[in-house]
Amino acid sequence: MIVDRYQGAHTADKAAVACFEGAVRAVAAHRPEAATALADALAADPDMIAAHALRGFSAVMLARHSHAVSAAEALARARAASALRGGTSGERALVEALGHAVRGGYRAAADRLETHLDDSPRDLLAFKLSHALRFMSGDRTGMLAASTRFERRWSAATPGFGFVLGCHAFAIEETGDYATAERLGRRAVEIEPDDAWGIHAVSHVHEMSGRLGDGVTWLESCRATWSGCSNFAFHVAWHLGLFHLEAGRLDAALELYDREIRPTASEEFRDTANAVSFLWRLRQEGVDGGDRWRELADIARRHRRDTTLVFASLHYLLALLAAGDLSSARDVALALRSRAGAVHGGKAHGGAVHGGTVPGDQSRVAAAVGADLAQVLLGLGGAARADLPRLVRSLPGIGGSNAQRDVFLRSLALISADHGDDQAVRVILAARQRLQRDDRFGQLAAAHLETALGASQPALCVA
Repeated sequence: MIVDRYQGAHTADKAAVACFEGAVRAVAAHRPEAATALADALAADPDMIAAHALRGFSAVMLARHSHAVSAAEALARARAASALRGGTSGERALVEALGHAVRGGYRAAADRLETHLDDSPRDLLAFKLSHALRFMSGDRTGMLAASTRFERRWSAATPGFGFVLGCHAFAIEETGDYATAERLGRRAVEIEPDDAWGIHAVSHVHEMSGRLGDGVTWLESCRATWSGCSNFAFHVAWHLGLFHLEAGRLDAALELYDREIRPTASEEFRDTANAVSFLWRLRQEGVDGGDRWRELADIARRHRRDTTLVFASLHYLLALLAAGDLSSARDVALALRSRAGAVHGGKAHGGAVHGGTVPGDQSRVAAAVGADLAQVLLGLGGAARADLPRLVRSLPGIGGSNAQRDVFLRSLALISADHGDDQAVRVILAARQRLQRDDRFGQLAAAHLETALGASQPALCVA
């Protein structure tokens, strides 16, 4: 069994137990059967507390206002089931953490799960949820601290350990210790071949250390695993595409985009972010995405005022800029500015913005970096552009990985170069190089800067 004691204590239905264990494993492995297994568990036992909580977390992780109702409904059902059955400490932790997450308190939710893990460190579901919440909220320090603390209390003989070790490898990679991350990531996949997150962690090492050929070889060797994942397969394909793009194989990169990165017009924010950031990089290399931008801009336009997750909003902004829809792009920037204003108005834990309640951590993220970054990308943020070192330092707060956020560092560097601001370019490139090897992009930024310094008036353009 990979499900800890909190789950089995409050249902006598063996079918429900088996289905829920299947759902937990599928979540850990990023497999598409998670939703079906969870539905089957609830069909077998409609009052399974942990199953309702997991359904709520699934809605929270979609990070969109339209899914907030589903998350709140699942929370209400979990609370009702808990009132009926009492609940173990693990079940109470899940329900209380979900309460924080529904209110937008991703870090508070992770804190609550980790308090439970101090007593029950082998609760795989609580660990995986905590890791995901810290990743979404940009808390890489907390992510590493948690994985370091709890990984030590597992062993290779414990079912599920490979999944935990893969998370730990990723957390280490995000701090720049690539040798350790690669060693542990490979070990995680050896122990648990279905550990797509461990595969992903090793691909990050290849990306950030410039080992493009090794990265292609690694992902192709693991293709049977990651290609069978849920939409996480699109993200792993994104990494494969980056290796081709950075090696200058631009035609191959675009072909992979159509075949594996964006094979369907999904509106899930992760899928959209993969697509937007990949085409944006190609755009910076002079490759025209053509009508591909229209489809992404249509999605961005529909969600331009949804600031549930700043990371998603900033990618919507890029899609709208690339499609030439400056009016909708300004709507994104205004929504982020309004979200940031909730902090200054004393509403960091609540407040109505654009017709919906959007409380929690993301108001602070918008205030610290999101709103100003949007203005700079629009070409309207002169004051914010003058304070680029602060934006660069604050950028990890939007969540995602170093590799994902690089699209914004690249953009800031090119915007600065187009303004002839060589000092800002040096600051941004230095920030990249602290975590990433020198690559072709440095030459691209230098070319932009040379053009701007040689012109009578630097061009004001979005990178």
